[in-house]
Amino acid sequence: MAGNLFIVTAPSGAGKTTLVRAMLAQNPQVHLSVSYTTRPPRPGEKNGRDYHFVSMDEFVTKLNAGEFLESAEVYGNCYGTSEQWIRDTLANDEDVLLEIDWQGAIQVRRLFADAVGIFIAPPTLDALKTRLIGRGQDHPDVVARRFAAACEDISHVGEFDYVIINDDFDTALADLSAVLRAHRLRAPQQLARYADLFTTLNARNE
Repeated sequence: MAGNLFIVTAPSGAGKTTLVRAMLAQNPQVHLSVSYTTRPPRPGEKNGRDYHFVSMDEFVTKLNAGEFLESAEVYGNCYGTSEQWIRDTLANDEDVLLEIDWQGAIQVRRLFADAVGIFIAPPTLDALKTRLIGRGQDHPDVVARRFAAACEDISHVGEFDYVIINDDFDTALADLSAVLRAHRLRAPQQLARYADLFTTLNARNE
């Protein structure tokens, strides 16, 4: 019996990280995979919680050793996901959630065909641009590049299993939690998870 692997992808500024953090607080059985990255921490980010912040040399060493399930370069920074941690966690019948871009999602689904892809989309492009500007952390040129990249990300929405529009936060949070809960309750997994129960129930019909 193995847990579920969920992939959550969104264009920059769609509110993915805030949604995921709120969902994890409500669903302790779901574990966030903390990626490795070479980019510096943003204000408020903590090593080991938001990312494993490493040097480029350390990242390349792990990459060459085959430790990453997927890796990508985004805006000049490298990101990678630990494959062994994911496999160990799933083997314990615990769910894992990955926050990665669409390119990483493709890499993961080549190895985990049952992974569930969830795309978080903004209500409008204007709302997306407003959110990117509102961060106040990036130079206007960087914002422009992120907006162009976000439009490219959105063009891949059809490659995912579920799409959640992050217009109203509470609604989007409920939708995200509903997807995870419903998938965990699929018959094959429940029958395996509660095998003794169903053996007993079926025995009464014999």
